[in-house]
Amino acid sequence: MKEESTLRNRKPHHEESQSKPEPEQDHEETSESEAEESRIRSSKDIDDDPWDGYSPYLDVLRVITFLLLASCGLSYVISGGQSWVWGMKNMPDYLTTKYYKELITGPPPPNYLTLDQLKLYDGTDPDRPLLLAINGTIYDVSNGRRMYGPGGSYHFFAATDAARGFITGCFKEDRTADLRGVEEAFLPLDDPETDAYWSPEELAALKEKELAEAKEHAHKALLHWVNFFAKSKKYTKYGYLTREDDWLEKEEPKVLCDQVQASRKKRKIPGKEED
Repeated sequence: MKEESTLRNRKPHHEESQSKPEPEQDHEETSESEAEESRIRSSKDIDDDPWDGYSPYLDVLRVITFLLLASCGLSYVISGGQSWVWGMKNMPDYLTTKYYKELITGPPPPNYLTLDQLKLYDGTDPDRPLLLAINGTIYDVSNGRRMYGPGGSYHFFAATDAARGFITGCFKEDRTADLRGVEEAFLPLDDPETDAYWSPEELAALKEKELAEAKEHAHKALLHWVNFFAKSKKYTKYGYLTREDDWLEKEEPKVLCDQVQASRKKRKIPGKEED
């Protein structure tokens, strides 16, 4: 009987121990409910806050301003100081469709013109390119109309092969590719009084040396301009000049222009070369 009584007395204690967690569960549910209400209030507070001054349009304006400034700076650098807004007179090849077309299809085939045909490309017709030839090769110098076009300081070279004029600098007189005798521009003048300082044999050997050096000077003078046009990024090769095989024989030999003739000097007397 005592054992049964003891068991009865213990049973409530066990039931009480099982019912103890219930207040903790209620507390957790209350805490979660309060946290949820806090989040809702916080969200409402944010929605109810006044405008903080931020606008996406301001960022868009900043990006546009940066791009404009960058474009102006890039234009100035690429154009070599010609323009801030891509208004270049001589646009680099890599900014033209022609450049990329030639990368894909290759350069266009060369054109062949006679001298009479070349004369039609002197810049007076705006629908035609402005051409010049040097040593038989034709170049399109339309990008240099200010210099090679009508009224330009180098218009004498346009629409012809003035290779001789490139050597002598006599633009008006030497509008020809006839180079016969052009080396005389680099030869000293014969002067009996000065030449008497050499024996006939010495003078003959000296003249032979002078002639070889003069031809070399003339060759280098022409080569300078040939390379100038061949390597130019401003002017492009257009084609070649065609002539009859005996064209040079039909030309009257040129004499040195007055400008070059006046610049020639007498030989230096031996021992006084540095004077």
